[in-house]
Formats: sequence, structure tokens, C-alpha cells
Amino acid sequence: MPSVAKNYGEKMKIDPRLFPTILIGLDLLAALAYVPSADWRKVVYWVAAAVLTFVVTW
Repeated sequence: MPSVAKNYGEKMKIDPRLFPTILIGLDLLAALAYVPSADWRKVVYWVAAAVLTFVVTW
């Protein structure tokens, strides 16, 4: 079982883009929440936040 010994003690590495990607999804969901009330300023705000996070992350 050399492969077990090789991997023993190694930590799983998480992609650093995981949490910003989750944040992008949450920003878009927040934008969708304001669509029914037609609060377009907040829709644009949250979409812009998602776009900015996307540009910086990816």
C-alpha cells in the first residue's frame, strides 16, 4: 500500500476560486430577488457585483 502511505498526511487543497464562485451565484440570486419588485437599481447593483467578482476571480 505505498499509495496510502504517500497520501497520508497530505491535506486536500481547495481551489481558491471556490468561494468567489459561490459569491457570484449569491449575487445573481440577490439580483433575481429584486426583479419582481422592479427595483432595477438594486438588480443592476447585484449584477455588477457578480460581474466584478467574476472579472477579478476568473
